[in-house]
Amino acid sequence: MTGTDYEIIPLPREHWEGTMIPMRYTTDVYYDVSIEKETDGYTIGMRKRKFDNPVTHCPEEYDFPDKLYQPHWEKAYAWGMIDENDGKQELMACIETCPEEWSNRLMVTELWVHESLRRQGIAHRLMAIAKEQAVLEHRRAIILETQSCNVGAISFYQQEGFEPIGIDSCCYSNHDLERKEVRINMGYFPRKFSEKGQKVTKDIITIRKEKETEYHKTEEVALRAFWNKHHLGCNEHLLVHKLRDSDVYLPELSRVAVAGDEIVGVICFARATLKNQDQVKEVLTFGPLCVAPEWQGCGVGGLLLEETLALAKEAGYEGILILGDPDYYPLHGFQTCDHFGITTADGKNFDAFMGIELVKGALSGFGGRLIEPEVFEDLPEEENEVFTEQFDAPAKQKYPCQWD
Repeated sequence: MTGTDYEIIPLPREHWEGTMIPMRYTTDVYYDVSIEKETDGYTIGMRKRKFDNPVTHCPEEYDFPDKLYQPHWEKAYAWGMIDENDGKQELMACIETCPEEWSNRLMVTELWVHESLRRQGIAHRLMAIAKEQAVLEHRRAIILETQSCNVGAISFYQQEGFEPIGIDSCCYSNHDLERKEVRINMGYFPRKFSEKGQKVTKDIITIRKEKETEYHKTEEVALRAFWNKHHLGCNEHLLVHKLRDSDVYLPELSRVAVAGDEIVGVICFARATLKNQDQVKEVLTFGPLCVAPEWQGCGVGGLLLEETLALAKEAGYEGILILGDPDYYPLHGFQTCDHFGITTADGKNFDAFMGIELVKGALSGFGGRLIEPEVFEDLPEEENEVFTEQFDAPAKQKYPCQWD
């Protein structure tokens, strides 16, 4: 079988925990790592050199061979390719990741491809999963470790956009420098903007109404922003498409964010209804608010909210109710709807159900139940599958951040 015959699937911890990964390689080159003390500091160097004789490294030489779901990776998650023969499953390739929560980085703890499947693009496909996970979880970097003598792996990671970010000269033994097997830490940074507080401004981003010629591009942004985020695939791009033909859609409030000629964000507004016994009040809702993955985390969504909330207030609307990310919208003044005495249509409240008053007391003084427009629910899976064929959508994949 070739690499294209295999599907990448999740590897559940309960089945694959402790599985040894035969991380074996032979090399005749290495990076010679040097640490030289100078009068005013240290000079650290990495220079490619050739071994006198080829060197082979294999799991048997270590007291700590690579295994899936090792106990110290408490939040690890793995995917892989499986060969099944006579009811037995053989691991043919895998990648395992684990979040480093305190630094908001994602670690690639394992990446391996069976010798028979190498040089077929499988490692690239596996790494794409880690990159997508980092974006979905808003991680600032992906980090991993390899060895200075594993030049093939270093070359692959460089092709994937990783660069060295540090060394550990005594990770595997107290003689790693002499053995020419030094731990090399490498990092990949998925965002356009750095994590040093750099935010986009209106010098970079233009907020304006959507043009009819941009409809498909806008829908594509919605697809890319939500694909595999909360569920397998997504349907937000179909919602954007159907909203425009709905009588509740408000194009006068809806906006796109544009960088040059690139659509990088969108917010779509619609009318909704609050009901309190026999009383009815018109309010706003929006969805989706989304930003292209490579532009997330640098303030595009904030600019869209800032402009459109001001427009909504000027237009006389008194409040906005949404279903959204409970870690994001409170940063922009939204509160959970229990603060306003408001529930969903079926009387529920939860962290993702939020609102904001554009006029003080307009929501809390009314209460009631939110009746969402039918278009937000009229998104049949079959219709969504057909509509998605118009886009170059990635594969549906399971991620630990998903709701189901």
